[in-house]
Amino acid sequence: MGPTEKLARFVVGYPADEIPDSILHLGKRCLINFLAVALQASQDASVDILLNLFAEEGGAPRVSVIGKDFRTNLQNAAMVNGYLGHFLDYDDTHYLNMIHASSPIFPACLAAGEANGVSGKEFLAAYALGIEAACRIGSVIAPNYRETASFWHITSICGVFGAAAAAGRLLKLQPEAMTYAFGIAGTQASGLRQVFGSMCKPFHTGHAAKSGVLAALLAQGGFTSTKDILEGKRGFVAVMAKDYDLDKAMADLGERWELLMVGIKPYACGVGKHGLIDAMLSLRSTDGVTPENVESITGSVRAFKSQETLRHPTTGVQASFSYHHSMAVALVDGAAFPAQYSDERANDPFIACVRDKITVIADPSLARGVVAATVVLKDGRTYKEVVEHPTGSPERPMTDAQVEAKFRALTAEALSRDCSERLLDATWRLDKIADLRDLANLLRSNDKGEHIAEVA
Repeated sequence: MGPTEKLARFVVGYPADEIPDSILHLGKRCLINFLAVALQASQDASVDILLNLFAEEGGAPRVSVIGKDFRTNLQNAAMVNGYLGHFLDYDDTHYLNMIHASSPIFPACLAAGEANGVSGKEFLAAYALGIEAACRIGSVIAPNYRETASFWHITSICGVFGAAAAAGRLLKLQPEAMTYAFGIAGTQASGLRQVFGSMCKPFHTGHAAKSGVLAALLAQGGFTSTKDILEGKRGFVAVMAKDYDLDKAMADLGERWELLMVGIKPYACGVGKHGLIDAMLSLRSTDGVTPENVESITGSVRAFKSQETLRHPTTGVQASFSYHHSMAVALVDGAAFPAQYSDERANDPFIACVRDKITVIADPSLARGVVAATVVLKDGRTYKEVVEHPTGSPERPMTDAQVEAKFRALTAEALSRDCSERLLDATWRLDKIADLRDLANLLRSNDKGEHIAEVA
């Protein structure tokens, strides 16, 4: 049995009751985080570009769009919900391969789950198994990239497999059909890093979610593909990686769970900047460390590509990719929430002045994930802060209470406080809900942000 077939049999056949409760709990945490980020993003005008197109082209109103009084077909819903999940770059991250796996996988689960009225426990199981597919494949790719393969966005090229796995599970595909679904998904894998800093980065996760759902639906209808998309000579892994061990990546299925390596973000930017934000937040509480008193700041990371960051971003989206901006707002505002990554904050003259004092360098002597920040004051005093594990990492996770606080803060604009609390409660007890449509009804709101349906 090859790796593709082995993975296919696992994702469609592993009993939900055998998934540890601790893993299902992590899945609930990730869903709370995903919904919070998506509901906040649903207020952005860019979402209307997608919805207007879907409205013009039509689509059977079968499933919900998060935060909107809008129903559409499974593929369209997966597309826009995937876009929402990654729009703020505030979604969770797998710390070994940097995949934002929830943003393509949860939308696929929501589309297939709502359309078929699956149970909440089966929904969580499909998500956990989708994470296994995406992140195990990603863990083969990430450390073994071919020279130009790193130009691809790993979240979308691997997320499509996770989306197909989750949707295929909920559509009750047989193992052979699931291998075909993986083949259909793999040949759609796409997403170039050149578009980072634009609307196309979250479009990647939406496209992966949509492509995964399409793959599962086509396979359900009898559409065929290769049965060895992962291990084939011209297959996905061979194209993307070299010197890899795919069999090792598929070992211990059902014994070692990838969700344990998924971290929820406390800050609204890429996790590579989180340790530096932690460091700046700590340093700003040190005597004399104020923006006005600082002469210079140096951020040290293990690897740094200057071409992938802007010292002076001009948009909020660009700011979320800027090491200099993240360190500056942490020092000035004492925070790195969505408000710190707005267009207004990106163009703030005082923030720009602080960014000019910051230098980011590569220090290969640092262990993976470790960062350091050094502040030199105008009077000559020097302070250094080393962060081994950033807040939100698997070694230093956010607590359930912190995840709830993030949810409440981000959903305030999209839902009333009462509706937000009901959605939060429903998500925590999702494994006890018989029909996912009960949860889906809580995700739609009218133009005033008022709840239009509630859990039965």
